[in-house]
Amino acid sequence: MSKKVKIALFEYTMITVAAILLVVGVHFFKFPNNFSFGGVTGMAVVFSAVTPFSAGTINFVINMALLVLGFVFLGRDFGIKTVYVSVLISLGLSGLEKLYPMQRPMTSEPVLELVFAIVLPALSSAILFNIGASGGGTDIIAMILKQHSTINIGTALFLVDLFITVAACFIFDAQTGLFSFCGLMAKSLVIDTAIENINLCKYFTIVCDKPDLICDFIHEELLRSATIFQAEGTYMHNKKYVILTVMKRGQAVQLRNYIKINEPDAFMMITNSSEIIGKGFRGLS
Repeated sequence: MSKKVKIALFEYTMITVAAILLVVGVHFFKFPNNFSFGGVTGMAVVFSAVTPFSAGTINFVINMALLVLGFVFLGRDFGIKTVYVSVLISLGLSGLEKLYPMQRPMTSEPVLELVFAIVLPALSSAILFNIGASGGGTDIIAMILKQHSTINIGTALFLVDLFITVAACFIFDAQTGLFSFCGLMAKSLVIDTAIENINLCKYFTIVCDKPDLICDFIHEELLRSATIFQAEGTYMHNKKYVILTVMKRGQAVQLRNYIKINEPDAFMMITNSSEIIGKGFRGLS
């Protein structure tokens, strides 16, 4: 199996996992509580309250209509991943609506359900963003606006989400509206936090006398690389070496423990970073 095929299989597996997370969060926690904090699913909640159609059906219709608009206005620039995500989410919500209809909330704790209604879709969005995929829905509107207008996309989408959330206050009750406002404010924060944690790596700056031992461990055991600088201590003017390397979290623990045992005089600075771009980490594109 070629590397390109492996990458494609991994990406579509992650997209499928992300879609499942979103479908579970929306169907079991967002729809039954009428939480309406933006996006196509928020529109579906609001419209289902004023029409005879279910939220799942409305979500399916809106997503399919947006896909058609995407093909009309974006043409070949309209990514296959976006189509796959939109269809998978729409079919998933429609399927769950028939297999496991939710007539009422799962629990009597709306705050607990709001947490799941925020976290699961936010984690889904973070996974999709991390592999360069779009979640469809209002993301399609953003892509169309970006290509065919000079409108500030972020502001436009926020205003749409805000309008949907305000509508919930009038269509449902004050409690549902306030919960929806909380969801709207927390959504972006949770997505950003999830993206940072998915990409979190450890950046090592190691000052030592014998770099070969450490570098051999990095190469042979951790299958990573490093960069060495020759340096000089300012107090004793001794010759020193500075090793720079980046590790995933599990590898970072191994490297830290190895240095503590085998090079106890080494000086280590370990920094969290979620933006490591290059071979072995995130791509340049």
